[in-house]
Amino acid sequence: MNTEKAYAAYLDQQDELANFRDEFYIPENTIYMDGNSLGLLSKRAEQAVDDMMASWKTYAIDGWTNGNEPWYYLSEKLGAVTAPLIGASPVEVVVTGSTTTNLHQLTASFYQPEGKKTKILADTLNFPSDIYALKSQLKLKGCNPDEHLIQVESNDGNMLDTKDIIDAMADDVALIVLPGVLYRSGQVLDMKTLTDEAHSRGIPIGFDLCHSIGSVPHQLSKWGVDFAFWCTYKHLNAGPGSVAGLYVNRKHFGREPGLAGWFSSSKEKQFDMEHTLTPAQDAGTYQIGTPHLLSAAPLLGSLEMFAQAGIDNIRQKSLQLTQYFIELLETELTDYGFTIANPRKTEERGGHIYLEHPDAARICKALKADGVVPDFRKPNGIRLAPVALYNSFTEVWKTIQILKTIMNEERYKQYENERGIIA
Repeated sequence: MNTEKAYAAYLDQQDELANFRDEFYIPENTIYMDGNSLGLLSKRAEQAVDDMMASWKTYAIDGWTNGNEPWYYLSEKLGAVTAPLIGASPVEVVVTGSTTTNLHQLTASFYQPEGKKTKILADTLNFPSDIYALKSQLKLKGCNPDEHLIQVESNDGNMLDTKDIIDAMADDVALIVLPGVLYRSGQVLDMKTLTDEAHSRGIPIGFDLCHSIGSVPHQLSKWGVDFAFWCTYKHLNAGPGSVAGLYVNRKHFGREPGLAGWFSSSKEKQFDMEHTLTPAQDAGTYQIGTPHLLSAAPLLGSLEMFAQAGIDNIRQKSLQLTQYFIELLETELTDYGFTIANPRKTEERGGHIYLEHPDAARICKALKADGVVPDFRKPNGIRLAPVALYNSFTEVWKTIQILKTIMNEERYKQYENERGIIA
């Protein structure tokens, strides 16, 4: 393993995506390794927001149908531009709502308990808000979550076994909701196999793509996935609280959404103002309210970069960055008590590194004090995300050197081993 800085510089010289770094506002004197929590602002996203404000200023209410980006069709347009990132057709994707709102919508639409099929299958490692939503939906259907929510256990606390998930697909399961990538360990689940197994048992299945979209390619339509949902402020770099997205396989078109609303309507019928809904014949029917235009606008700029870079190229560089990270960790930090808790196999590894250490919280504080922005996850996890569009191999090398100095000099001991308000 070449641990010299010159080798990192050589890798940067070979990087075909290196120019995209100039598109982003990089905090001064900072190595930003938290893009899996909040992506950085790009100049194109900033310009897109300015353009949206200008359209409001110029057109007022006529902005719904006039201007370069008519607001009435923006959610569907952004969905169409997102579609290549997840292997979907344009009509199967819409940008709308938030992650949890969309999960509520999709669960209300696809969870149809009948007879002995009353249970929802999830897992114990998913992000808490997904579980909150599923429990809430069970209660709304008159089902006790303690009895009707099945959560597949992890054997090591970090990863899920595909066989364990399949074994839990019992005759009483009415719906399956799983993460595409686990938010802690970065494990990529085998979505194709899980979808095939679910469908062979007559169970609809959906995936949370919050930690995979923009860093990992998908083929949702080819795999036959029933639905998916995601946020856009992590790898898609659309900003804090930016509008989320959802996917529904076209085989489900024509049905009414579980939670109908103003923008669930066919666009041709919406302003007929009838009290009987005529659902849109595409993923747009799963919208509820009026699009949050100012929070969706950054995607116009951000997704333009993804179209230019190509998700396969992004994935290739992402894997190279994380592999380089792992190799340096194994060479430079073997004696400091770290455990590399993310998958080693490339096909199973998402876009971030996950380390475990008893002093993880205070190590994260020390890293931040030395100019590296990590992410702590209770109780003992450190997430480090080298993002393909704006992080470099040299930054990975520097991060390892800073971490090694922190451990050598025990700088972390000056901090309490407790998380901050936001980890």
